[in-house]
Amino acid sequence: MPTISVDKADLWERLGQEFSTEEFDQLLFEYGLELDEDTTAEVEAAIKAGLPAERPQLKIEVPANRYDLVCIEGIARALRIFLQKAEPPRYRLVYPPGGESELLMMTISPEVKKVRPLFACAILRNVKFTPRSYASFIDLQDKLHQNIGRRRQLVSIGTHDLDTLKAPFRYEAQPPKDIKFVPLNKNTAYTAEELMTVYESDKQLSKYLHIIRDSPVYPIIYDSMDRVLSMPPIINSEHSKITLNTRNIFIDVTATDQTKLDIVVNIVATMFSEYCEDPYTIEPVKLILPDGSTRISPDISERHTTARASYVNACTGLNLSASEVSTLLQRMALHSTVSPSNPDEVLVQIPATRPDIFHECDIMEDAAIAYGFNKLPHKFPATSTVAQPLAISKLSDIVRQEWALAGWIEVLPLILCSHEENFEFLNHVDDAKTAVKIANPKSLEFQVVRTTLLPGLLKTIRENRSHALPIKIFETADVVFKDTSRERQARNVRHAAAVWCNKTAGFEIVHGMLNRAMKMLEIPLIGNTDQKAEVGYYIKESSDPMYFPGRAATIYYRPPPPKGGNTLTKIKEGIKTTLDAQHDVEIGSLGILHPTVLANFEIGYPCSALEFTLEPFKKNMNKIWTNDD
Repeated sequence: MPTISVDKADLWERLGQEFSTEEFDQLLFEYGLELDEDTTAEVEAAIKAGLPAERPQLKIEVPANRYDLVCIEGIARALRIFLQKAEPPRYRLVYPPGGESELLMMTISPEVKKVRPLFACAILRNVKFTPRSYASFIDLQDKLHQNIGRRRQLVSIGTHDLDTLKAPFRYEAQPPKDIKFVPLNKNTAYTAEELMTVYESDKQLSKYLHIIRDSPVYPIIYDSMDRVLSMPPIINSEHSKITLNTRNIFIDVTATDQTKLDIVVNIVATMFSEYCEDPYTIEPVKLILPDGSTRISPDISERHTTARASYVNACTGLNLSASEVSTLLQRMALHSTVSPSNPDEVLVQIPATRPDIFHECDIMEDAAIAYGFNKLPHKFPATSTVAQPLAISKLSDIVRQEWALAGWIEVLPLILCSHEENFEFLNHVDDAKTAVKIANPKSLEFQVVRTTLLPGLLKTIRENRSHALPIKIFETADVVFKDTSRERQARNVRHAAAVWCNKTAGFEIVHGMLNRAMKMLEIPLIGNTDQKAEVGYYIKESSDPMYFPGRAATIYYRPPPPKGGNTLTKIKEGIKTTLDAQHDVEIGSLGILHPTVLANFEIGYPCSALEFTLEPFKKNMNKIWTNDD
């Protein structure tokens, strides 16, 4: 959840009353927010010590999807409405006196599709800034850049002094060598190519250069006099920068995602429209799209939906009428009225500031917040149920307990690992059909979802090399495989694995661990040539590059035959047995790890490993209680 800092005295002034820390914490809790810190005590201590100090701040945690609450304007507005000190505002588009024909125009060039194709804008007229509201305006842009804009990759915002510009405007994409202007807070003109070099050493802007650096064309916004407004998403122009004296603000937003574009332009415009001479009014701009069609920006029209009082009551355990639900929704800044045709239905108008509302359940949640979660009645559920563990979890617990009682230590490494650790370090080759890969990994350590438990166990040994020998550790957890037959394209498989590290290899030790686990699962050991046994497990020598040659074995499991069946079925099964056609299942492997594997994980002692799947041994359960398809 994002944490925002607001000026304490400024917020009290906006709310029209002062609160103690405890009272304000309770108010935020009732609204669904959380007070993280009140810096008043720290500021007072600094003043007493003769140190410089800022004004007391309140640090508030807000939900990640409530973009209307990431500035003091939004929080104060929401709390005033919640406290019933103000009515929910109606945001309006106000056209010039001559109507749509006098709207300022922005022409969008077809070339921008190559780099940053989406554009929106808005105008705030007759704005009056104070130093604190101006700082809040800049801070809101930065928070939206970092949050919904994903560090300007998806959305970037530019704000300009409209009085320094002349319409109509153009949004184009040009080769970097053809772009030249004086960037913000500079007094020298640079080409776009030169700016990439200039800002390489800038702590703030250097983080955004990669977004367009390798593009053959850069996005650029001009006015009718060919003066640059900005080069999104990097820097605005010095010519059009806003100041405390700016009265008319032109807001441009460029993006690669239409939904996020609409949210950002609406939030910036609506939050600061309260400073306009006519509050909550926004002047639109006519966009001429690359295909020649036109569109008015921004679109701040309300979304119309319905909610049923019976649904709200069913979810909350209350007994409210539609009129009472409507009153509660008004406290959450949602305009609502009772339907004239259905007494159970509430007609809700969702403002442009609430993109977090998608469904009737979101409206129900707002009604419950306004009523007070702590006031909801406590009721026993209509049906009583007794929980039970998943079959695979119960099975895992049996193996975990037995191996722990044998003196082994359970470890819990991460489920993500690097591609090398999952494949190359184990002398395996990636067939591109097995592992689920992270599309945009933040670190080389977390590139794939593991398909085996061994990398985590071996890394644990590596990090505990100073531990006294022998090191004997195990894990029972999920691995993940690609599975195109499933809707989610992947499946979890529960594995059990153990590694023994000592001065001697200890193949017999891990073999004993396998035997103990199977004994507790009541699976008998059978010979690998025994075709008469109906059920059991056996090991068979195999060749796996992960293990030392001649010191590896594959574990096979022979599941019990289907129960019941007629005489003909039994005869067929007998014939299959005679023809050596048993349906034995390969469930895992064990062996002495190859020296190159140990070297890859920087382990200086021989190790033996065991890993097998627990899935064939779980009992059947109702599918509704499992993750099975």
